[in-house]
Amino acid sequence: MKSNVKKFCNRLDLWQVSVSVFSICVSMLVGIGLIALMGIDPVKALNSLWEGSFSSIKAVAETTVKMTPLLFTGMSYALANRCGLTNLGMEGQLYMGALFASIVGIYVSGLPSILHVLLTILAGMLGGGLWGLIAGTLKVFFRASEIITTVMLNTIAINLVEFMVNGPIIEPPGINNQTRPVLESARLNRIVPDMRAHWGFLVAIMVLILFWFFLFKSKKGFEVRVSGQNTFAATYSGINTRRNILLIMFLAGGVAGLAGCIEIIGVQTRLVPVISPGYGFDGIAVSLIGNNAPWGIFFGALLFGAFRAGGNRMQMRTQTPITIISVIQALVIIAVISGNILTDKIKARKMVYSQSATE
Repeated sequence: MKSNVKKFCNRLDLWQVSVSVFSICVSMLVGIGLIALMGIDPVKALNSLWEGSFSSIKAVAETTVKMTPLLFTGMSYALANRCGLTNLGMEGQLYMGALFASIVGIYVSGLPSILHVLLTILAGMLGGGLWGLIAGTLKVFFRASEIITTVMLNTIAINLVEFMVNGPIIEPPGINNQTRPVLESARLNRIVPDMRAHWGFLVAIMVLILFWFFLFKSKKGFEVRVSGQNTFAATYSGINTRRNILLIMFLAGGVAGLAGCIEIIGVQTRLVPVISPGYGFDGIAVSLIGNNAPWGIFFGALLFGAFRAGGNRMQMRTQTPITIISVIQALVIIAVISGNILTDKIKARKMVYSQSATE
């Protein structure tokens, strides 16, 4: 009986992958239909989307630039979700990571480039981590819902960055709403000359590998996954769930903070009031598409990165509104969530059937 359940679960995992792929295909078809209803040639629009994301080395480089912050925010949401938490604060944690990284990148000088970059990255992770830890602390000691607190902290972080950029760390003489550029020693170099792809993409891949190792190869990762499955069972078995909540919210915030840090030192080079087009919120979709798994997060980030990179080309070539990309992304999210709900129901029925058969 146990072997049958295990085989079923393996088939169910494969089915979940199929659901994600099917959901993406259906969403793309609906998007094509909407483009056609606008009177725009859908074939030309899709061709432009492909050209802007994968048709050349430069297009692929641009896709990696767009997908890098999504890898971080997707991992952030997945980390919390694996622990049974819902972190909706990646946007605010991203902003705090960017703020801390900018301060270190601008005002700490006289260091070798390798040390300055590492220190800036650590500062970015610390900024996001502390912001995530606030929500974790409120949940552990005051039973405050992390869903509500993380959303509220998003607004606080965004407004705090706007205040800092327009006040204490504004670029002299204070005319433009921005900081000075981070020092050259704190910037990430380009992977390929004359292209925007930078070493931050490889940093994201390294963190993704660490994410996999932590969750599936470490004792603490096992505790986190058990806590996410059943908090009461985890507590009964001796797992300190309160400590795990604090740890995971710090790590999840830190990973989201890396998204803001890498965006500053790899792409924008200076802090401005608006540094993210919604990477924190897109990270939720990236994680859901990937079923909170490392390879799935990579695929989801690649997909959404391609949408962002190719959407601009599609708009220029065919006058297709860029908002159609947001519509397609929303359709993907709805379809994937619906598929996951159906999967959970099927799995629950199978477990009940297996228990009744055993009895």
